[in-house]
Amino acid sequence: MVRKAIVIPARLDSTRLKEKPLFLLAGKPLIRWVVEGCLKTGEEVFLATDSEKIANVVKDLPVKIVYTPSDLPSGSDRVAYAIRDLDVDYVINYQGDEPFVYQEDIKRLFDALKEFSVATLARKDQEFYKDPASVKVVLAEDGTALYFSRSPIPYMKQASDLYPLKHVGIYAFRKETLLEFTSLKQGKLEKLESLEQLRLLEAGVKIKVLLTENYYHGVDTEEDAKVVSDVLLKNLSSSERNL
Repeated sequence: MVRKAIVIPARLDSTRLKEKPLFLLAGKPLIRWVVEGCLKTGEEVFLATDSEKIANVVKDLPVKIVYTPSDLPSGSDRVAYAIRDLDVDYVINYQGDEPFVYQEDIKRLFDALKEFSVATLARKDQEFYKDPASVKVVLAEDGTALYFSRSPIPYMKQASDLYPLKHVGIYAFRKETLLEFTSLKQGKLEKLESLEQLRLLEAGVKIKVLLTENYYHGVDTEEDAKVVSDVLLKNLSSSERNL
């Protein structure tokens, strides 16, 4: 039987939003939204963090907490550290700043690992096409990634039913692929774009990209937090708002 896990990496320090995992969205810390959403999928959930302050806001939930060194360079390294000795075959790196979680997308990501060693998500989104903070992806015929970029790709010389695609930074890995990935040196393209998934493409690893129509919006700035809070409040039932 294949053993699966979702690991949420969360560190206290952040460059654009101070103590981002603790930032309140619709009255609840960001990291709690993420953990609660992942738990609702029915999968085993781990929180990989360097901070007791972060752990304390979810310690009443059935999430397994793994403390990781503060000097790990990325969320992927934090996830790899958490699962290195874990009896698990498939793992999803669910970003600690992504409060929207959909069970059907989690299932699709895990299912994709039967054929591919890495999978991720993307959605059609014209709004962020020229925003360098929003990562775009272009695909091969088999639905694997040809390239990820902060630049507006592909160049839209004519209208398309598919593009542009905004990358959703949630990844599913086979365990051995994740451990191999985090042991590789940064590639040239990764350094230029500041996108770690390019390390995999440069190493010849295929990344399956699953298209989704679900709404995702990560939180990096106060403006993001405002947008996300408004959506979360709209999604709450009237009874939940009054709790």
